[in-house]
Amino acid sequence: MLKSNNQGNLFCFGLGYSAQFLAKRLIPKNWLVSGSYRDSNAITSIKEIGVSVYLYDGNRVSSKILDAIHKATHILISIPPQESGDVVLQHFGSIFLKSKHLKWVGYISSTGVYGDSNGEWVDETSPLKPITFRGQRRVEVESDWLKLQKDYNLPVIIFRCVGIYGPERNLLVSIQQGRAKNINKPGLMFSRIHVEDLVQTFEASMQSIRPGAIYNVSDDYPSPPSAAIEYACSLLNIKPLQPISYESAVLSEMARSFYQANKRVSNKKIKKELGINLQYPDYRSGLKALLNE
Repeated sequence: MLKSNNQGNLFCFGLGYSAQFLAKRLIPKNWLVSGSYRDSNAITSIKEIGVSVYLYDGNRVSSKILDAIHKATHILISIPPQESGDVVLQHFGSIFLKSKHLKWVGYISSTGVYGDSNGEWVDETSPLKPITFRGQRRVEVESDWLKLQKDYNLPVIIFRCVGIYGPERNLLVSIQQGRAKNINKPGLMFSRIHVEDLVQTFEASMQSIRPGAIYNVSDDYPSPPSAAIEYACSLLNIKPLQPISYESAVLSEMARSFYQANKRVSNKKIKKELGINLQYPDYRSGLKALLNE
């Protein structure tokens, strides 16, 4: 049970980048936050945020995790689907259904479920036409979670996220580290979201719970990836990176998949239903703020 002065008890499956920022947002507001992580070497630094961390590699389930889930009022799932499907759903779905305190289950998905719209806008009602295996897995797992919501009234909310950036994970850093590439693919549009705007969307959903809702989480200004690269270079006062054609670029399979789907992702629903006012409505405001941190 919650202590009287606690606002909520959040358990995060996967205390990665976004979940850690959510924890930093909620803990000062008297939330209890715990979660899982698969790398024992990183647990100490994560605990410094003020969260309780439990090892979970997608296989062995500890009694401590089961106890934390039993006490949770809110659960965030950021672990991506594995080849076998969604490990959280497989290992814990039936446990969620028995929870007496659970008010909100947030599942982080991807706008990869929409596939390629040839640069046209997509919203939450757009057809799902994934063009990658990972996108197809996302569609299947979303469907499984929403079936639990419909059949058992589990308070599941789906968040379809675009490319997430923020402190220590952004174009300024990747350019300075020599990892950025200026990939030129004419007509391609990318959508992005600053991590602070992502987690404010999570929090707003926790305060206005709509079981079964699906939300795109993106900023206001989809743009060519080359435009963001050029702007980041200008902020760093360096010459723009030499363009590389998409066809000749040496990319990993995952990286190449990001350039295959061309779409603009609408965020109208999070504004209308959750009252979101973006702190960083475009990559320019986001990167400029990061430069000054």
